[in-house]
Amino acid sequence: MSAIAASRVNLLVNHLSSASSATHPAGLLAGQVAIITGAGQGIGGAAALLFGKEGAHVVVSDLDDVKGKAVAEEINKAGGKAIAVNGDVTDPTFPDRLIEETVKAFGKINIVVNNAGYTFDGMLHKTTDKQFQMMLDVHNIAPFRILRAASKYMRLKDGESRSIVNISSTSGIHGNVGQANYATAKAGIVGFTKTVAKEWGAFGVRCNTVAYGYIDTRLTRAKENGETMVVDGQKISLGIPMGAKKETPSPAVVFADTPLKRAGNVDEAAGSILLLCSPFASYITGHTLEVTGGKGI
Repeated sequence: MSAIAASRVNLLVNHLSSASSATHPAGLLAGQVAIITGAGQGIGGAAALLFGKEGAHVVVSDLDDVKGKAVAEEINKAGGKAIAVNGDVTDPTFPDRLIEETVKAFGKINIVVNNAGYTFDGMLHKTTDKQFQMMLDVHNIAPFRILRAASKYMRLKDGESRSIVNISSTSGIHGNVGQANYATAKAGIVGFTKTVAKEWGAFGVRCNTVAYGYIDTRLTRAKENGETMVVDGQKISLGIPMGAKKETPSPAVVFADTPLKRAGNVDEAAGSILLLCSPFASYITGHTLEVTGGKGI
């Protein structure tokens, strides 16, 4: 058994036995440094907290400085280690700052989770050029720039475990009405992931995608709730339009084609990211994991 394989086996045994020592600290991600974008709330926030519990040193990154710092503070208060490096991932100067501040604080990078993103829905014939481009900017160009900036710290043959998870959606696999821009971007990240897996595999870097279905977040709740965000000075309404319906459709109707008959929650979504970054997935790369409750099978 190779030294790398042996260390992974030891990590798994240690975690499953709940043992801990100075040489084998507890946690699936013990001692690893993880960058998670869009980590101020929702799936990204849940992933940051989970990674912290599993021993990772977490770099929380979010557009909202207050929310990003709050998540980092929560990790630190729980006994973990985290810093916040907040900003707009679509700013061309931000990826370099994110990577360099991470290395300055923790000395290395093991994991990058490209989670930051949002929806800007509209029927195809009413979608503007800017509306379409904004989805490409946040879901495709930003992850590309972040990984390019991180490449010199990840393409290393030093025996360290390194993993990338890019977040996609079932919209990128099956398409979705009103989301020509979002579906195109989320399909693009799948192809990007496979390419990174092929280019960086020789360095031991794994790169996978998670494609979410209906996860209960502000992007999937009723648009009429009034959730918004401001991007590049533009106010964007978030959520799914429910129209003038007097009653919210029952779960039996909404999840009729979902075997588990419910929405996923952010903790379940975060668990799928952890899975792909953990030693349990040490021979999985270039894969798109659908986390949908069975919808679409």
